[in-house]
Amino acid sequence: MATQALAANGAKVYICGRTQEKLETVAQTFSKDIPGQIIPITCDITNKKEIAQLYDQMASKEKHLDILINNAGISSKTFQTEASTADEMKKNLFDNEDATFEDWDDVYRTNVSQCWFMSTAFLPMLQKATENGKGWSGTVINISSISGQVKTSQHHPQYNASKAATIHLTRMLAHEIQANGLKIRVNTIAPGVFPSEMTAGESSENQKSHIPKENFEGKVPAARPGNDRDMAGAVLFTACNTYLNGETITVDGGYTLQAGR
Repeated sequence: MATQALAANGAKVYICGRTQEKLETVAQTFSKDIPGQIIPITCDITNKKEIAQLYDQMASKEKHLDILINNAGISSKTFQTEASTADEMKKNLFDNEDATFEDWDDVYRTNVSQCWFMSTAFLPMLQKATENGKGWSGTVINISSISGQVKTSQHHPQYNASKAATIHLTRMLAHEIQANGLKIRVNTIAPGVFPSEMTAGESSENQKSHIPKENFEGKVPAARPGNDRDMAGAVLFTACNTYLNGETITVDGGYTLQAGR
């Protein structure tokens, strides 16, 4: 969604992921009849060595990087959080063989740590974007989730905790950057339910997912899941508003109004 929003408005967009075939499908499918470009690069952004290689590759191609979007995210095990006794809650959340430190580590590595390492790796290219563009400042957009804002665990506490960490990391990184005299904005978008392989469980041949509208009638004030236009508007606003820094833009169809923060 973010890729299309930027490329359709004339940007040269490099997309990164571990599966070359999926990246090429996106580039070939969505590069048609648009003013921008979509260029695939294979990289595991949970690996510091590969991030360093990605930076070198990008620096050899481009003089600067205007926008960095950290969009990688995973969820894993789910747990029954409802219980009538302390013993039952312990059984569900501690004794359960799926409740492991490794599970939490995997989720945090992808959802939180990579945002830190990708952002800090690309600081020089982002600062050059600020220096080379009058009235512009290089920007980082971390994609978090409303799961990091609501008060419930939604049966995946490790995921919700990681998304809350991403939101705080965004503000913390924005502060550290400005404290060092650099002009690079860092914000986060917290989406509600949008179609993706995570939420829909699958994607089509063109790497698009679908969630039936009727599944959300009565569950969200908007009575539907988010769509490409909703996310495109959020991405373009967050990228282009140079007065926005250290903030979280929630795009959830009113879900948090019902769920509570």
